[in-house]
Amino acid sequence: MQIRESAENYLETILILQNRLGQVRSIDIAHELSYAKPSVSVAMKKLRVNGYIGIDSDGYITLLDNGREIAEKIYERHTFLTDWLITLGVNPKTATEDACRIEHAISSETFEVLKAHVTLNRRR
Repeated sequence: MQIRESAENYLETILILQNRLGQVRSIDIAHELSYAKPSVSVAMKKLRVNGYIGIDSDGYITLLDNGREIAEKIYERHTFLTDWLITLGVNPKTATEDACRIEHAISSETFEVLKAHVTLNRRR
């Protein structure tokens, strides 16, 4: 199933915050992304309805299996692309911003080939 870039960003942010904080609420996501709380609440409802996240009675958000799979894929792309761009000489701020755009547009095939190429060249 194809999901939008904004949903991928939310799922990735939930994963990052879970790793950092342990538990995540909508307000944590709003602060992390500098978004308005009502906007995040609407997005969380859509992600919940579509089976990507669960929200308990206290408002804590967890990634469900398919949401975690997407979040981990996007996060891997983000960290790999950021590191690679920095290695090429791009300043870290620009590398992070560019990686965020590329991570959503690049196909799985191209990413895997790029990752294999970079990994192989690092071993040499």
